[in-house]
Amino acid sequence: MAKRVLTEADVMPAAEYAKVRMEWRQKITAKKKHRRVDVGPNITFYFECYDTMWVQVQEMLHIEKGGAEQIPGELEAYNPLVPNGSELTATFMIEIDEPIRRKRVLDGLGGIEETAFLRVAGETILGVPEADADRTSATGKASSVQFVHFPFTAAQIAAFSKPDAEVVLGFGHANYGHMTIVSEAVRAELAGDFG
Repeated sequence: MAKRVLTEADVMPAAEYAKVRMEWRQKITAKKKHRRVDVGPNITFYFECYDTMWVQVQEMLHIEKGGAEQIPGELEAYNPLVPNGSELTATFMIEIDEPIRRKRVLDGLGGIEETAFLRVAGETILGVPEADADRTSATGKASSVQFVHFPFTAAQIAAFSKPDAEVVLGFGHANYGHMTIVSEAVRAELAGDFG
């Protein structure tokens, strides 16, 4: 199946979006409820899809008011996070409110984007960081926002989609070895990303 991507034709005119913005934000908030997974005390995964990226593009255009000239850049930035039919894509955020503690933790999490994984039916699927930019600085500090792809085989998709499947999401990082079981509600929502 070909990847569904956002095009300029998909972008709603700014004035039209402003009229339906609250409705769309409510819809996407409800959808994201079953696309969110906390892993450990400080990291939250937000699994992306066509709809979440469409709203993200619309929101960027609404907030920044860059007009038609801004659209190509937003599409370039967000299209890579639309799943291609045989993968899950996610934004994960390292969320720490205290600035001093946040800096200390991020300084110790360099390369964490290379250690994200999903375990499905005993098989490990390593996350592949989005290649648009290096998310760990030269000094080893991790960015608080990371983007990863989890590429699946056909057999892994079938295993993931079984109602009784055990799916674990986690990290193999020396300073953040947390993991969690992905709920049935989240798995059911994410299964729709496989085309």
